[in-house]
Amino acid sequence: MRLLKRYSLYILGILVLLFWSSCREDFVFTPSTGELVFERDTVYLDTVFTNIGSSTYNLKVYNRSNSDIVIPSIRLEEGTQSYYRLNVDGSTGLDGDQEGKIFENVELLANDSLFIFIETTVNIQDLSQSDTQFLYTDRILFDAGNNQQDVDLVTLVKDAVFIFPARDPETGIVETLKFDTNGDGNDEETNIQGRFLSDAELVFTNEKPYVIYGYAAVAENKTLEMQPGARVHFHRDSGILVTSGGSLHINGELSDDSEALEKEVILQGDRLEPFFEDVPGQWGTIWLFNESINNQINYATIKNATAALLVEGNDQDLNDKLVITNSQIYNSSAFGILGRATSISAENLIINSSGQSSFAGIVGGRYNLTHCTIANYWSNSFREFPSLLFNDFIQVEDASIVTNPLLARINNCIVYGNDNPEFILSQAGDDFDFKFSHSLLRFNNANLEGTPNYMFDDPETYDNNSFNLDPDFENPFANILRIGEASGANGIGSTEFSNQVPFDISNTQRSTDPDAGAYESVDLEGDN
Repeated sequence: MRLLKRYSLYILGILVLLFWSSCREDFVFTPSTGELVFERDTVYLDTVFTNIGSSTYNLKVYNRSNSDIVIPSIRLEEGTQSYYRLNVDGSTGLDGDQEGKIFENVELLANDSLFIFIETTVNIQDLSQSDTQFLYTDRILFDAGNNQQDVDLVTLVKDAVFIFPARDPETGIVETLKFDTNGDGNDEETNIQGRFLSDAELVFTNEKPYVIYGYAAVAENKTLEMQPGARVHFHRDSGILVTSGGSLHINGELSDDSEALEKEVILQGDRLEPFFEDVPGQWGTIWLFNESINNQINYATIKNATAALLVEGNDQDLNDKLVITNSQIYNSSAFGILGRATSISAENLIINSSGQSSFAGIVGGRYNLTHCTIANYWSNSFREFPSLLFNDFIQVEDASIVTNPLLARINNCIVYGNDNPEFILSQAGDDFDFKFSHSLLRFNNANLEGTPNYMFDDPETYDNNSFNLDPDFENPFANILRIGEASGANGIGSTEFSNQVPFDISNTQRSTDPDAGAYESVDLEGDN
């Protein structure tokens, strides 16, 4: 019996081998006949900056026939001169300068498909193009002669002003910044890669975008000015530092629909593909150092940073360290604005979608927020902190607590989000002076309500506020924070504060019964 079983297995093995051998004819490849099917006839690689590589895009190619075919060639029409690079199902093609450009005898099984991956890096200076942007095109050619088929490739390439860190001329190592880090007048080595801007680089115009690698620093007695319509893009781990005695002036203006130039200043990451449009944490921060002075921001959008604005020190100075008006901050992976023992005045400011707090004033300081929308509809992960956070202390190395006076005024504002509560007041010292007036607030926490700092019936700290009413934002998860006519913020503002800010962020005049927040309400249904 055992012998019979062994003999049966032997015969079965021979039969399988014979069957497999008889099927080998199914893998005889015949030349293609120009009947490939493509996922699309044009691949748009979106917009890239000159000399910066694109994302990888893909194209699927189908063999709908019942025959296994071989494609004699897949190649770029511009050949070795093309700025595009291809990868066909994991292969980079021929060697040498034809790598990624020319592929020969590509096999494709019946009723199967293959992937072509496409990238590009373009030097706009080599294109004999005087404009600041150029539409660069090429074609992928499949086969030749009567059987030739093609797919178009299209990329918009933008010229830009690039600001790179300095490099040691001998070693080529990227240099780090040196500046006075502790206020003793001595410059010290840091681990921050970057360099100080030269005098010729201190005005950012709207003629070309600016792309910053590392940190661009503003030196003492210097002012970095960004003119209306300027576009600033930051590479990973980059940003702007305004050091002691330096200033930042972002001078955007409200755009008129009739004007070709958008006058708002926009600061964001350097990846222009749609996928990166709202990705948080693509770059570092705009850091206003202790002893920097006279910092002003008007009509700016700052998005996709780690901490969009980090503002430090000078809380006892007569003038505010930062005045920010008519501006928007979105998609910060940590904080929209983080102030440390500093002074900030904000009007018509919108902040939304922050991994921690949208606005945090810590270690005390002076903060005056009027007609601001401080929201947080973060949806990328768990959020530990509320939209708005104030405290007056810091824990130092020996674990002791050091306090600093806090003065905070929140007037005609909206403080809301998708968590609860959306503001926290954490006090350690005796000098903790705050007041919320005529604002829409989200706070529903029975454990805290009625405790010190949360006595909502005390007019000395809470004056005519509304709690937990729907703000009726248009689409907060898409950073559209206009409010509708059903908003709980409608008509709750005080003219005492709206007279200081008579127009909203869209330049609509506020009514005699002003709404809280940066926007006056509109009929959102009427927009549809």
